[in-house]
Amino acid sequence: QVRLVESGGGLVQAGDSLRLSCTQSGRPSLDLDMGWFRQAPGKEREFVAEISESSTRKEYADFARDRFTISRDNDRKTLYLQMDTLKPEDTAVYYCASGSVTSPSDSHAYGYWGQGTQVTVTP
Repeated sequence: QVRLVESGGGLVQAGDSLRLSCTQSGRPSLDLDMGWFRQAPGKEREFVAEISESSTRKEYADFARDRFTISRDNDRKTLYLQMDTLKPEDTAVYYCASGSVTSPSDSHAYGYWGQGTQVTVTP
């Protein structure tokens, strides 16, 4: 069974950068679309970004488009989210997900999920 494990979260100050990683493990190794979601305390899980298997398509939430960059390395089976100019409102648990995606912003379109990594941004 495919498993996804996020890493790279932490406690940073506003304006700092972080790069999150999500590594696929287990078998079989699948070539799937992948995305990032986040959930802040007391809030619903929301879409951040998505990337197609070949990296030819990238989708971003409005808040992420100018500051975040999604990428992937299929040889390493790893998904990345480069987050620049972080703001306190970016504080959330960030989850990676994979699946055969036709609606990138819909969490129900993804069949596999990681357990999340905490990002905390102080003023």
